[in-house]
Amino acid sequence: MIDAVATDSSTPSNDKPRRTRRTRMTGAERRQQLLEIGRTLFAAKGFEGTSVEEIAAKAGVSKPVVYEHFGGKEGLYAVVVDREMRRLLDMVTSSLTAGHPRELCEQAAFALLDYIEEYTDGFRILVRDSPIPQSTGSFASLISDIATQVEDILGREFKSRGFDPKLAPLYAQALVGMVALTGQWWLDVRRPKKAEVAAHLVNLAWHGLDGLEPKPRLIGHRKA
Repeated sequence: MIDAVATDSSTPSNDKPRRTRRTRMTGAERRQQLLEIGRTLFAAKGFEGTSVEEIAAKAGVSKPVVYEHFGGKEGLYAVVVDREMRRLLDMVTSSLTAGHPRELCEQAAFALLDYIEEYTDGFRILVRDSPIPQSTGSFASLISDIATQVEDILGREFKSRGFDPKLAPLYAQALVGMVALTGQWWLDVRRPKKAEVAAHLVNLAWHGLDGLEPKPRLIGHRKA
């Protein structure tokens, strides 16, 4: 006599594929996913080269989901740019902690180069001309915001040395603009190393062409 084998109806048969339950994202999780996908695509293809269809396909959702969260491609782009601008500004302003002006220059240079190295996609997006108005302005206005932070530092230094503090804004714009443009160049070449780039930037800013050090050194705690 052959005993019948009971089959647990709750256990799927071996010859049937198991269904994998898809975990439904929360609204916040979906929004973050779309932001990350948009950030990557905008960095690689630019605003014009990126479509809502492609963003939706990468996220595995339909186009209406993108519209629901951001109102369209323009809204998504605006949020991505706003976040990157705030991140860069925070990194630069929070880095200015030293007391010596030369070390402050080093810290500002390192902060921008750190951002380029760690958030390359974000920097690529920021340095492109924005096709739509942003709540925080353009990359040029962001650089101006950073220069305002440096302006206060230079103003105090100018006063202590008997220079006209009214010229501090001009020098602040020149200094920050030099670092920003060098950063755009370094974005692609990535050499020399970050610390060496920072040292040479500060060398020019601190000594001028007439007093350049042939082998500039860093005086702060950052060496890499």
